[in-house]
Amino acid sequence: MTRVDPTLPAQARKATAPHALVIGAGLGGLASAMRLGAMGYRITIIDKLDVPGGRGSCLRKDGYRFDLGPTIVTVPQVFQDLWAACGKRFEDDIELRRMDPMYEIRWPDGSKFAAQQDTDGMRKEVSRLSPSDLKGYEAFLSDAEKRYWFGFEDLGRRPMNKLWELIKVLPKFAWYRADRSVYAHAARRVKDERLRMALSFHPLFIGGDPFHVTSMYALVSHLEKEFGVWYAMGGVAAIAEAMARVVRDQGGLLRMETEVDEILFEANRAKGVRLASGEVIDADIVVSNADAGHTYDRLLRNRVKRRWTPRRLRKTRWSMSLYVWYFGTKGTRDKWADVGHHTILNGPRYKGLIDDIFLKGKLADDMSLYVHRPSVTDDTAAPEGDDAFYVLSPVPHLGHKSPVDWAKEQDAYKAKMLKVLEDQLLPGLSEHICCEEVFTPETFRDRYLSPLGAGFSIEPRILQSAWFRPHNVSEEAKGLYLTGAGTHPGAGLPGVISTAEVLAKLVPVPAEARS
Repeated sequence: MTRVDPTLPAQARKATAPHALVIGAGLGGLASAMRLGAMGYRITIIDKLDVPGGRGSCLRKDGYRFDLGPTIVTVPQVFQDLWAACGKRFEDDIELRRMDPMYEIRWPDGSKFAAQQDTDGMRKEVSRLSPSDLKGYEAFLSDAEKRYWFGFEDLGRRPMNKLWELIKVLPKFAWYRADRSVYAHAARRVKDERLRMALSFHPLFIGGDPFHVTSMYALVSHLEKEFGVWYAMGGVAAIAEAMARVVRDQGGLLRMETEVDEILFEANRAKGVRLASGEVIDADIVVSNADAGHTYDRLLRNRVKRRWTPRRLRKTRWSMSLYVWYFGTKGTRDKWADVGHHTILNGPRYKGLIDDIFLKGKLADDMSLYVHRPSVTDDTAAPEGDDAFYVLSPVPHLGHKSPVDWAKEQDAYKAKMLKVLEDQLLPGLSEHICCEEVFTPETFRDRYLSPLGAGFSIEPRILQSAWFRPHNVSEEAKGLYLTGAGTHPGAGLPGVISTAEVLAKLVPVPAEARS
């Protein structure tokens, strides 16, 4: 079996090709469209936003550019493999800059930890904080590497839609103590609470509670050490725009500012969609990059479901949401010289704050913040001499018993965030802010059609991962496929791009492309 030569002119490949309709121009949808286009499908992508990228798009305001969602690239080879599948080179379209340090973590007591790719540098950082934990840190890195090869390179890059695939790997799950949380695993290796946080917080970047998410996610520490942390010049939005160009070069069509209202079926096969305007578009296969919850609850609302029923979705644990404050500052490029590209500010509590966010649904007075300052690396992010900032705080999603009233709390929470920033990182900040935008959980719900305003779809707990997650090939109908954060292998840039790789192994190659 061969695939259509991606270097042939699009019109020569697509005239009679079967039609793949992709719902959503997020990074998972764009990656899926690229792979399906390379396989020989005729592609249409439909998205309600005005630009491609979904959470990976950007906001431009008064000469400032703000990344709306992901800000770093790890495992660059998943993008290189994606471009190669389309007969192209990722490096021809995107410039990556290595982050060194990758990020800095700060605690209320004034201590700091500069995470870096260099092994000796990391040993020095660990020894500076807690010399007695160096041996345990090295053991943790060894653990992380083993989990990487199993959890990412094996499970994360192949289909997990058959129960037998899960059964086969259960012994390894047991061997690696996947039932233990990331934090619990870190706590077995190091004693210093600051190091325990530094080695266990990563699941927050994919919507997971470090005290309940499986220890398999320790693999992120190996990803950082082995492949580094990178910034895409122009932001992740530049990657999304380049992906959209590849799709168009393949002959694909992007219909922006257009919303899909329902997936349509003939018997038990997806055969197209109905738009909010009433227009019907036929397709041979439908790929939903909409959130898995939105797909099954809204887009399949008139269809009886076998697995992803309304009751099942109500029982699903969703990721936390996010409060994100984007702002530009005037004349600050040479100010705050000790503040780099990525900073994590810890609040006075770790587990207590996490419990408030994930379990109690409580908006706490204290907070931990992720501060993104891309203008120290990329001059195009802000006017000359100025800075663009993105400050993120994890907050409860909208599905808790007493959801936060964001109409009432939005400004008050921003004032608390400003105080933390001025007290701990950016003194005098309020004097320099010139433009701003705020995203609350309600923004995530309305802009991205994310259930409960969750920031990262379904939380990656052990019984909501791999086979337990909504499958890439839908259990509910033939001809329907899922991609993006809510399906296997999950959220985060490497995970989302890998959902397209898994998808391409499940979708049949068009007859015209076979030999």
